[in-house]
Amino acid sequence: MTADRVSPLPRSVHREAPPAVKAMVRLIRDSWAKAEPHLTEVTLFFYGMLFTLAPATRDFFPINMEVQRNRMVRALVHVVQMVDQPDDLVPFLRQLGRDHRKFGVVPKHYEAIGTALLAAMKRQLGPDWTPQIEQAWAEAFTIIARQMQEAAAADDNPPNWLGKVAEHRRLSWDLAMVRIEPELPIPFRAGQFLSVEVPQRPRLWRYLSPANAPRPDGSLEFHVRAVNGGWVSRAIVSHTQVGDVWRFGPPVGRLTIDRERGRDVLMIAGGTGLAPLQSLLDELGQFGENPKVHLFYGGRTREDLYALDGLRATASANPWLTVRPVVEQDSPAGFEQGTLADVVTRYGAWPKHDVLVSGSPAMIRATVSRMLVAGTALEHIKYDPFTID
Repeated sequence: MTADRVSPLPRSVHREAPPAVKAMVRLIRDSWAKAEPHLTEVTLFFYGMLFTLAPATRDFFPINMEVQRNRMVRALVHVVQMVDQPDDLVPFLRQLGRDHRKFGVVPKHYEAIGTALLAAMKRQLGPDWTPQIEQAWAEAFTIIARQMQEAAAADDNPPNWLGKVAEHRRLSWDLAMVRIEPELPIPFRAGQFLSVEVPQRPRLWRYLSPANAPRPDGSLEFHVRAVNGGWVSRAIVSHTQVGDVWRFGPPVGRLTIDRERGRDVLMIAGGTGLAPLQSLLDELGQFGENPKVHLFYGGRTREDLYALDGLRATASANPWLTVRPVVEQDSPAGFEQGTLADVVTRYGAWPKHDVLVSGSPAMIRATVSRMLVAGTALEHIKYDPFTID
């Protein structure tokens, strides 16, 4: 598991989970609440047990395990806690199962991961670890592992792709554009993202979104901002060289536009969260007629809106696109001031629009929550709930 999950948001009406599944998830959540204050201890025991049961899994992780910290255990637990949300969980697990082929994961590794997780929880909870709780965790993990393994077994694509850096350009002190030329075309759709390993940070996989739709030459363009504590993003911005070889996992993500549906589109992008939405705009630009698209593009200051000039040029040539820049500080003329959540909801609930949200976990959480309060139906909102530095 290489993803961290955006904190849960209110859900739309999905299939009602059976009472037995609800009871299972309740036991999992209650027991995790007791263990989470001791996450460091749980994590250390988990990795120790995993590497003992399956030594080959050590090669899945970076040499410096401090970088990995609690990432995998948190991701595992978040996923386990979503077993009662199959409409959201199953598509993600199937994507994740295909993605983990890049590590060389086989069924015995899933068994070792599940055993290590339960052993770590049992050790931490002591007498609070009951047979009922153990059964709940075991059943939930079995459901997860089965979905991932089935998806992996059904995938005929390569487990990973290689691509060479053809261009690296600093757009600002903390932002870079990187253009990649893959050896073989990567079958991604506009709006999706890819797990990426760069030579400066081996085994530290991170998700990045191409800012372009698929091109005839297969090239990919990424916009990467160096974030505080971001080992990979800082290495990409500061140390990437033309000729570097990147490794990519399979494409994942659910941001799409249905041109045949007849609904207009509201896009909300924070910072480099613009990339997957820009990819979708790039795709729409290939058609003569499109739904009307309103894009709110936000950042703290004008300087954060690095792609604004290009977006305005696109809008001037495509009457279906409206771009509204948003800044939180020192609003220039023609800009709206406030957070994206504030500004978008000033216009109401957008009931006739499909809504796509992309940005940091905090931005997604705040924006979607505010839109729900404003009356937007969650089934009309799409966002990718798993994110990586």
